[in-house]
Amino acid sequence: MTLQTTLMRRFAAPLTLSAAILACLLPGIAPATAQDYGVGVSATAPTVSSQDWAAYREKFLAPDGRIVDTGNGNISHSEGQGYGLLLSVAADDRATFEQIWTFTLTQLLIRDDGLAAWKWVPDADPHIADINTATDGDILIVWALLRAAERWGIDRYRDHAQRMAETIGKTLIIQEGRMNLILPGSQGFTKAERPDGPVVNPSYWVFSALEAIKGLDPQTDWSGVRASGLVLLKEAQFGSFKLPSDWISMQANQPPRPAEGFEPEFGYNSIRIPLYLIQAGITDTTLLEPYDKAWNQSGAGRPAVVNVTTDQIMQQLDDPGYRIQAALVACALRQTPIPSDLQVFQPTSYYPSSLQLLALSVARDSYPRCLST
Repeated sequence: MTLQTTLMRRFAAPLTLSAAILACLLPGIAPATAQDYGVGVSATAPTVSSQDWAAYREKFLAPDGRIVDTGNGNISHSEGQGYGLLLSVAADDRATFEQIWTFTLTQLLIRDDGLAAWKWVPDADPHIADINTATDGDILIVWALLRAAERWGIDRYRDHAQRMAETIGKTLIIQEGRMNLILPGSQGFTKAERPDGPVVNPSYWVFSALEAIKGLDPQTDWSGVRASGLVLLKEAQFGSFKLPSDWISMQANQPPRPAEGFEPEFGYNSIRIPLYLIQAGITDTTLLEPYDKAWNQSGAGRPAVVNVTTDQIMQQLDDPGYRIQAALVACALRQTPIPSDLQVFQPTSYYPSSLQLLALSVARDSYPRCLST
């Protein structure tokens, strides 16, 4: 993927817009204690294998704790840090979690509101030129902190997750008509900022995370946010493939439509929507069938970037990390075994490799019958 692809895959408003030592020295990072390393640890078995996790770390984890987007100029971003933290928990790797968290806390969580700046550029000075947020990254970080607190019994992770969740609820969750919506970032997406606003990204509904966050921030109607995301996916089925575009206008009293100023594409963002549904145990055929038909019945077991206005297939996506998304849908709907070659993790580029490990984690946790023994 090119840097342009990354900018489009993130919110990209083109028309507007050593861990232990640091833990002792930096504010917000408490020194590790005996409790940090054992008391209250969850007995849940890891869903990311040590071999796969070692390969991922070697390919994408820098010594300073940042997850490197190797397909896009080796930048780092809040989404990648969130995925790295989640995968660390799934692999039961406390030390690497702290390493990734240290970078996230000290390099990205620098905004006055306590949310993460979305992009960190290694060869820029300063490294962060765009202080805007990416809400999916913040949600992933919150969820990872909460899962880490539950697995390892560490209160400071939960406390930080709660502060971030409350800020997301106050500043990035809005009501528009009958819908409770997630703004994709702090700037550039409201109806005051865009003629077709508010604009949302349906892949920012990380449904399992939204369910978990309810306990952190009861002042926000997270159940309503979750329900609105499902309604959005049922209504934003464009073209003959009935797929959503990555960026959608949600003006009140109007049906969802592809947002202005963005390519009207089902693209790299939306590829992960079925993963998030299945991860949360949502296997409603109304929601999953469009992906199944487009990928497994029409696409020979692989996703594609599709222009939802013209139905033109812009790019077929052959990376194992993308193809396993189609296989996971077939598994959830029909108990179809996931092809053995997709169960073997050999890291390629950051984004598909992250999605592959997440899909394998979901399969091991909820659909072991779809995996070879």
